[in-house]
Amino acid sequence: MATEATIKRWGNSMGIVLPKDMIEKGHFHENDKVIVTVVKEADVSSSFGALKGKIGMSGQKLKDMVRQGWES
Repeated sequence: MATEATIKRWGNSMGIVLPKDMIEKGHFHENDKVIVTVVKEADVSSSFGALKGKIGMSGQKLKDMVRQGWES
C-alpha cells in the first residue's frame, strides 16, 4: 500500500499525515506500529531534454513509451 504525503513540521519534529482511506483500508488504529519505507520523489523532467539527442526521439515520445510499460 503506497500513498504520497508531504512532510510537515510539528514542533521540533517532522511528520506526515496518512489519508483517511489508507487508514481504513489498512485497518490502522491509534498506537499501531507500522513499518514505513521512505522514497524521496525525484524530478526527472530535466533528464528528458538531455536524452533527446542521444536516443533520437522527442521527450514526449519517450514519456509515452514509458507509460505504455506501466499500462501493460
